[in-house]
Amino acid sequence: MRKTGPAACLGLSLVMAATTLALADEAADKAQITARLDGFSDAFNARDAAGVCDLFAPDLVATIPLGRDVSRDKLCGNLGRLLAMKDLQLHYDHPEIDEIIVSGDLAVVRLIWTLTAKKGELSDTTQEGGLDVFRRQPDGRWSIARMAAFPFGPNKVLDD
Repeated sequence: MRKTGPAACLGLSLVMAATTLALADEAADKAQITARLDGFSDAFNARDAAGVCDLFAPDLVATIPLGRDVSRDKLCGNLGRLLAMKDLQLHYDHPEIDEIIVSGDLAVVRLIWTLTAKKGELSDTTQEGGLDVFRRQPDGRWSIARMAAFPFGPNKVLDD
């Protein structure tokens, strides 16, 4: 019995160490994903179209209002045109992240975006829910590979 005791302790120690490392990696992954989402807001608010599109994987498939299976190129083109409108002021808050589930090289994020749009005297702040599937890219960064966005109501400035 005593001969197996040290081996059992060593085995238990290895399992506990692996669990601790996995939790540390998960926390780091969640922090990286959060930073990527906040970077999107920062780029959007700076009207940096290239920075905005940096969040999306090359093989992105997006389900957005009035669009189905929108590619990265189409989504980035739409965002670029929106950001180029000089008479329109836009501001995205950093998202409210409800949940991040990480499993290997995939992560699912449930979140809420808050957008304020102003044009002349007209101003409106609206929220949009989202479900994003991130995939770790070959360079190690997390990028959105699949997404679904659903506004909670129309934005009076943008939907006119």
